[in-house]
Amino acid sequence: MLQSQKENPFDPDNQKAYDRWRITKLSGYPKHIEDLVVEISNPRNLSSAEHAKLLSLCRKANMAIWAGLSGHDADKEIIRGLGLQFGLEHLDHNMCADNDAITSLTVQSDALRQGYIPYSNRPIAWHTDGYYNPLDQQIHGLLLHCVHPAEVGGENELLDHEIAYLRIRDENPDYIRALMHPSAMTIPANVVDGKEIRPARTGPVFAIYPDGHLHMRYTDRSRSIEWLDDPLLSEAVTYLKSVLKTPSPWHFMGKLEAGQGLISNNVLHTRSGFNDNAGESARLLYRARYFDRIESC
Repeated sequence: MLQSQKENPFDPDNQKAYDRWRITKLSGYPKHIEDLVVEISNPRNLSSAEHAKLLSLCRKANMAIWAGLSGHDADKEIIRGLGLQFGLEHLDHNMCADNDAITSLTVQSDALRQGYIPYSNRPIAWHTDGYYNPLDQQIHGLLLHCVHPAEVGGENELLDHEIAYLRIRDENPDYIRALMHPSAMTIPANVVDGKEIRPARTGPVFAIYPDGHLHMRYTDRSRSIEWLDDPLLSEAVTYLKSVLKTPSPWHFMGKLEAGQGLISNNVLHTRSGFNDNAGESARLLYRARYFDRIESC
């Protein structure tokens, strides 16, 4: 955890702190998605070594993948219990979540979820979760638990948002300033059958929180999004999109298998389209969104 705002490397006016952080960030950074995987015996009760390894990866890359021995275990307490072991407690009871606030990500066509891409088999572009949430209810922690993978497709691409920040700042620190504008990105109101389900939400892309950590709020969608009318911001967004869509050593692509999961500080991610069989073998992942950040990260 960062100790002083004066020494915060994410402040675009603090080049010395940024230079020091950049060296540390890139030193020993994972090179392959396999480097993010930690084999665990029981996700409900991690050993001290397993916990330390997962936490170390999250401190370095803001994410880790756990591979347990639970196979197709559909117990939601796996993901809830794992989160609690990392200080993740306050779940986001978002509109399409299950009653327990943990979302079942599977193809669904009910009236509530129809039309929302996460509940279809269509691809999902780069985003961080909860970008449409109020600024005081942003998603800082994100967990996934795979019960059944898709038969074909359903891969995720992952990118640490701090690496995205680093790439953009190296190109032009003014781009960071533009992306930190409090009115940079607006998600228009969600209106269904003439009824406003959610009001418009405006905020920055990058923000520094009081404890010093960097948060990113972003979606790569081209519709239902409004950008501040500013030439510099337009350049910054174009460059950000190029960073996301151009392969690099820091982009990771993989597919969670049964008994595997992702723990992260809400890193940037995608999902490819997929096909599978209906019924018990249909793709099913549990997703938990938290207002908390992983402890000690």
